[in-house]
Amino acid sequence: MPSDSDKPRSPAVRPAALRWRDTLLQLSAWASLSLALAAVAAAWFAYRWLDPTPERRIVMASGPAQGAYDEFARRYVPLLKAHGVDLRIVATRGSDDNLRLLRDPASGVQVGFVQGGVDPRAAGDGDGLMSLGTVAHEPLWVFYREASARPFGRQGLSRIAQMSGWRVEIGPDGGGTAPLWRQLVAANGVDPAAMHLDNRPTVFGVVELVEGRADALAMVSAADAPLVQYLLRAPGIRLLDFDQAQAYARRFPFLHALVLPRGVVDLARDEPPADLHLVATNASLVAREDLHPALVQLLVQAERQAHGGAGWLHSPGDFPQAVSAEWPLSPEADRYARNGPPWLQRYLPFWLANFVDRMWIVLLPLLAALIPLSRVLPPLLTMRFRSRVYRWYANLRELEQAIERPDAEFGRLHAELDRIDAQIARIGLPLAYTGELYDLRSHVQLVRKRLLARAAARAEPADR
Repeated sequence: MPSDSDKPRSPAVRPAALRWRDTLLQLSAWASLSLALAAVAAAWFAYRWLDPTPERRIVMASGPAQGAYDEFARRYVPLLKAHGVDLRIVATRGSDDNLRLLRDPASGVQVGFVQGGVDPRAAGDGDGLMSLGTVAHEPLWVFYREASARPFGRQGLSRIAQMSGWRVEIGPDGGGTAPLWRQLVAANGVDPAAMHLDNRPTVFGVVELVEGRADALAMVSAADAPLVQYLLRAPGIRLLDFDQAQAYARRFPFLHALVLPRGVVDLARDEPPADLHLVATNASLVAREDLHPALVQLLVQAERQAHGGAGWLHSPGDFPQAVSAEWPLSPEADRYARNGPPWLQRYLPFWLANFVDRMWIVLLPLLAALIPLSRVLPPLLTMRFRSRVYRWYANLRELEQAIERPDAEFGRLHAELDRIDAQIARIGLPLAYTGELYDLRSHVQLVRKRLLARAAARAEPADR
């Protein structure tokens, strides 16, 4: 907007066409400014509503030290760090603890690993959780001492019912092994009082087993967990061969039968010396439904790198799987499984691609509104700047007409011309429009010469 010093202050009435032009110009400028402000306001509200740039931190519940979940969680740290996201790992006793923390907003835990079947309430209970997919097989490993199984001959154990009266380590109550083990014991018709169950942390349970103070140890874990690897090679310790694996898979929908291939533990020593049958559940990565979609998408993409390799019980690319029998599958996980990474990520960094992906529904209408605005604003600005110059021509024309009148007061007109010249000198314009300003000043000088000439012509008869 021009300053007051740029506006003509001549008492003469300005032409109606000039007044109408200025009025329309001001209305157009205000309309354009209002449209631009509305677009900015809409973009701001959309940004606040869609929240395309979340806090770059995730809190993940893992599991006990040296367990599979602890190992899984550590794989995510560098994968998320590469995108500027810090992963804070919260050690827990296992799946039961992880579920409790996920259901408690005050805990701050946003995502965690959960064993299938650990909570019968999970299916459709509306607890505000969603699955990001299954990430690994988790067999029920039942290790026992060969010395405790001597009454059963060289074949060893093949059924849980044979363990009646044994002392069995089943891990802490906050883990996933204890509730699963109790379900299987009940299904085998074993009186719980006839089996001595201890709930020590799994690490201490391993020590009890190896040193002979426990007959068996049950643990649900992935095959690459350090404790599983250790017990598979420990002398005097054997792994239960579930002859009834298929029966367990039929009776418990969250279980399935697996085979540990002969020689997979140690090819040179041919360990195990024969295929072993296992029952297993699946480990899922479970998140709160209020976790930001951008972080969910990042976790889903990290799953492929963290769990996509080959293992003893699965082939490369088998995991992660976009399936979930116990929690609703995240839309981001489902979209990634069907379409892969968003195509924008092929050309843009993750966070920029995510911003565009979430904001396009707002950016496209704004762009459609700003394109015509971008074509209107330059002519309006040009008219606005030039109007600071052209409006003075009306004053010059009125003053020039006043010079020709017989009763012209040349002193007053000369003072008015000086005032106009002084105000024109204070007009602020961009360099691109200074040509019009200098043209105006040269025209002021032409009117000044005409004024001086008329004043001199009137003075000559008086001098004679």
